[in-house]
Amino acid sequence: MGYSVPILFLIFNRPAFTEMVFEAIAKIKPKYLYIAADGPRPDKPDDIDLCAKTRSVIERINWDCEVKTLLRDKNLGCKSAVSEAINWFFENVNEGVILEDDCLPDRTFFPFCEDLLTKYRFDDRVMSISGSNLLTDGWKKDAQSYHWGHGGIWGWATWKRAWNLYDIEMKDWAKQQTKDKVKMQLGTTDWYHSYYGMFESSFNKSLNTWDIQWFYSILINGGMAVNPCINLVKNIGYGNGTHMHSADDAIADLPLGTMIFPLKHPKKMLLDTAYLKQVYARLNKKYKISVIHRALKFFKIA
Repeated sequence: MGYSVPILFLIFNRPAFTEMVFEAIAKIKPKYLYIAADGPRPDKPDDIDLCAKTRSVIERINWDCEVKTLLRDKNLGCKSAVSEAINWFFENVNEGVILEDDCLPDRTFFPFCEDLLTKYRFDDRVMSISGSNLLTDGWKKDAQSYHWGHGGIWGWATWKRAWNLYDIEMKDWAKQQTKDKVKMQLGTTDWYHSYYGMFESSFNKSLNTWDIQWFYSILINGGMAVNPCINLVKNIGYGNGTHMHSADDAIADLPLGTMIFPLKHPKKMLLDTAYLKQVYARLNKKYKISVIHRALKFFKIA
């Protein structure tokens, strides 16, 4: 029996990473696999060969699987390539898992997403399910539980109903009442101050990204996001990705845990501010405020 939840696999120009994540996907033999690839950058001659090698990885699908592809000839860049790929995905499915080429999941990430996609399918309050937890060395370490946080885009899942609320233009960000609501939804003043510049840059189109707008969309709609109490996805792309930096970053290459089923569900749907404060304290201790924005890449959603 294959995995019945549709998966969107986002790839670009990193064949080695793509192969590692593809192998993790292949182990659960998804019945429906959507693959989207941005095209080579015109100012990077090596991209032509790298993109071709990366795309060749997906030719190894050897199980019964319905495959759909969106392979770009031209480079759209991070913002358009990813957001349009997710649009395309949800033109075809009502819910699904989204993995980028540098997000390596534990096998239990997939049933974790499947269980919660089903449980919260008709609960409009829940907008995102993340496989990431940044406090693997000092949190609850409950391998059966999850909590309500800011989510994360290093391996995540959502529904068409939630993605339909995605506002890539952040149309109302300039309004003070919108900023006040975002601040309230973030749960802590520290996070608001850390994110403010990224919200501004995304709104002003000086930041070529898609995920800040997704996080914003969750916040302004009063949405909730899931984080597991153990880490189920590690980012293997630090020091190599378009937006990644130091390979020894505080949140690079976090160890993977294994979820235990059946899941234990939180009794109340309340933002876990204790978790958020500990994450902020960890990042701030490592980097100090001046460079915390780099480490916050995780939370975009996040």
